[in-house]
Amino acid sequence: MTNHSSPGKVYLVGAGPGAADLITVRGAKLLAKADIVFHDALVEPEMLDLCPQAVKVPVGKRCGKLSSAQHFINKRLVDAAEQYKTIVRLKGGDPMLFGRADEEIQSLSKAGVEVEVVPGITAALAGAASIGQSLTLRGVSRSVAFITLAQATEKRGEGQPISNPSADTLVYYMGRKDTAKIAHQLINEQRNHHANTPAHILEAVSTKRERQWSSTLGELALGKADSWFDSSSPALIMIGEALREKIVENHLLIDRSDDAEYQKRFG
Repeated sequence: MTNHSSPGKVYLVGAGPGAADLITVRGAKLLAKADIVFHDALVEPEMLDLCPQAVKVPVGKRCGKLSSAQHFINKRLVDAAEQYKTIVRLKGGDPMLFGRADEEIQSLSKAGVEVEVVPGITAALAGAASIGQSLTLRGVSRSVAFITLAQATEKRGEGQPISNPSADTLVYYMGRKDTAKIAHQLINEQRNHHANTPAHILEAVSTKRERQWSSTLGELALGKADSWFDSSSPALIMIGEALREKIVENHLLIDRSDDAEYQKRFG
C-alpha cells in the first residue's frame, strides 16, 4: 500500500485481443509500475506476469457465470484511489469498445479521481490480421460495423437501432449464443448480405487456443457452427464479401445446391 496525500490516478488500459505481446508499450509500462491492477476475466495469465509487483484483483464478467456488478467495480476503483498512487483497470481489447468504460470514467470523475485511457487492439482488428484478410476491400467493402447483441441486465431496452446494421462488413462481438439468429436476420433483411455471404468465426483470437470456422451465412442460419463452439473462449463472428477470397482460398465455401433443406430455406 502506498501512502500519499492526494488521490491516486486510474488508468483504463486496453489489454488487446489476448496475446500478452500485443498490449501497447504504454500499457505494458503502466502495468510494470502499477500498485494495484483490476483485471477482466478474459485477460490472459501471461499478461499479469507483466505486473508481478502489483496487487491483482479479478473483476471480470462472464456470460452465465458469477460476475462482479459494475457499480461494485466502480466503487472499488474509487476506493483504490484513496490508498494507491497508480491504479490500472485492465480491460480486454480496447477499453472504449463494449467495455463499459463510460460508467467507470463517470464514477471516477464524479469522485474527483483523475482518469486516463490507454487504447488497445480490439479483437476485430486482430481477427483480420489472423486470417490475413482486410475487413475493407476496394470495390467491395467501404464500411465496417462492430456490433454486439449483449446487453447489461440493468440497461435492457427495446427497438435499438443497432439491430439493423447496414455496413458492408459486420463483426459481431459476444455473439456465440445468437449466431443462428444473427444469420437469419441478415438473410431476411436482404440488404448487403444473403445466404451465400461468407462468414468467418474466430475463438480466442491471437492466443495459442485460437480456432477458426469458415463458411456462409446460410450455414450459420442452419446451426452448422453451434456444435463447433468452445463455450470457455470468446468468439468473434465476421461477415461480408470482403472475406470471400480467404474462404475460397481455404476451400471452405460450401456448395449447397443439392441440399434440400438449404434450398428450401435459401434457394
